[in-house]
Amino acid sequence: MRQYIDFYNSQRDNISAHSSQLMNSHRAEALEVVERVPLPRKGSENYEVSDLPAMFAPDFGINVNRVDIPIDVADTFRCDVPNLSTHIYFLLNDAFRAGKSSGVSMPSGVIVDSLCRASQLYPDLVGQYYNTIAPHDNAQVALNTLLAQDGVFVYIPDGVVLDKPLQFVNIFNSAKPLMGNRRWLIVMGRDSNARLLLCDHTQNKECEFLNNQVMEVVLGENATLDIYDIEESSSLTGRVSSLWARQATGSNLLVNGITLVNGTTRNDMSVDIVGEHCETHLLGMAICNEHQVIDNHTFIAHNTPRCTSNELFKYVLDDEARGAFTGKILVKKGADKVEAYQSNKNVLASELAKVHTKPQLEIYNDDVRCSHGATVGQLDKNALFYMQARGISLSEARMLLMQAFMSDVIAEVRLESLRDRLRHLVEKRFYGQLALCRDCAASCHDKINHI
Repeated sequence: MRQYIDFYNSQRDNISAHSSQLMNSHRAEALEVVERVPLPRKGSENYEVSDLPAMFAPDFGINVNRVDIPIDVADTFRCDVPNLSTHIYFLLNDAFRAGKSSGVSMPSGVIVDSLCRASQLYPDLVGQYYNTIAPHDNAQVALNTLLAQDGVFVYIPDGVVLDKPLQFVNIFNSAKPLMGNRRWLIVMGRDSNARLLLCDHTQNKECEFLNNQVMEVVLGENATLDIYDIEESSSLTGRVSSLWARQATGSNLLVNGITLVNGTTRNDMSVDIVGEHCETHLLGMAICNEHQVIDNHTFIAHNTPRCTSNELFKYVLDDEARGAFTGKILVKKGADKVEAYQSNKNVLASELAKVHTKPQLEIYNDDVRCSHGATVGQLDKNALFYMQARGISLSEARMLLMQAFMSDVIAEVRLESLRDRLRHLVEKRFYGQLALCRDCAASCHDKINHI
C-alpha cells in the first residue's frame, strides 16, 4: 500500500481539485485506514486464490488530472441486446458519460449522473448515503475512497418504476497500465423498481488494467432492484469489486454476476437485511480457462424474521484456471422463520484446473430452514458416451453439457431478452469465441454521444 500512500500525499491537491467537496471530506479517514490495514494476501482467510497485494503491486497509472483518453466506444460496444431497450450510460476508465438514449422518457425525480457532479448538485441527498454502507475499516474500500474522483450515482424516488433498464457500458482503454477507481452509489426509494445491466469491457487487450470498484446499494421499503453484472474484459485486466447492500422491510434484491472473459477477478458481495419479509438472490457463473482466476465471496446477514435468501454459484474451469467460492450466511438470534439456501457447483474440465469452495452457515435460531452445499466434479462420462453413440462429436458433446450446466443461473435472469442473449454469449464462450456481438457496432452509433 506504500506506493498508493506516497502517491496520494504527492497528488493530494490534484485529486481534490478534480473531485467534489463531499468525496474529498472522506479521504482523511480513508488514508488512516490505508496506512494501518493491509490488503489480504493469498492463503489468508477467505482468499484462497486471489492475492490483493499482488494485484495492486504493479505500477498502474491513475488519471488524477482527468485527462480525456480516447476510447472508441463503437468498437468496444458489445452489449446490444435484441428486443431490449435501455437507458444507456458509460464509464470510460473511471469517468462518467451519458449516451444519447439516456434519460429519454425518464420519470420525474430519477437521477442517473456522475457521482462527482451529483454530490455537488445534491449534496444533502448524496451525503446521506455516500460511504455509509461499505465498512470504513476494509482496506480495499478505504483505498477506493482515498483515490476515487468520480463514479455513478443512481437515485430512484419513492414509488417510481422504471420501464426500461439502466445499462452501463464500462470500458478500459489506455496506452499504458491504468487503474480505475470506480465508485457506485445506488439509492432505491420506497416502492421503487429498477433493473441495472453492467457490462465490463477492455479495448486495449495488450495493456494491464485494474478495476478497483466499490458499490453501495440502499433499498427502501418494498423496493426491487436487479443488477446483472457481465464481465468480458481481457486476460490482462484485473478486477477487485465489492458490493455492499442494505435492505429495508419488504425489499427484493437480485445480483447476478457473469464472468465470461477475465484475468483475475475478486468479487465481494455483502448484504445486510434489516427489515422483515425481504428477498435476497445472489447468483454467479464463471467460465475460465488458461490461467484465469475467479474468486467470489458472499456474506448475507439475516437480522430480522421472515426473510428469504438464495445463493447459487457455478464455475466451469479448464486448462490451469483457478476458482474459489466462499459464502457465509449469518442468521442472528431472533431472526425466526428465515429460509436461506446456498449452493456452489463446479465442473473441472481439465486435470490441472483447481477450485476451492467453502460454503458456511452460522445460525443462532432453531426456527429456520437453511441449507448449504458444494460439489466439484468432471463432465459425466456416461452422458458423453451416450451422446457420441448418437453421432455427436466429443467436442460438441462437451459444449452441450457445459451449456446445460449453466442453464439454471441464466434462468434466474428476470429479463427474457437478456436471458436469450446470455445463452448465446455463453455458447460462443464455450466454443472459444469472444462474446462479441459483431452486428451491434453500427447500431450503437445511434445510442452514444461522441466522446
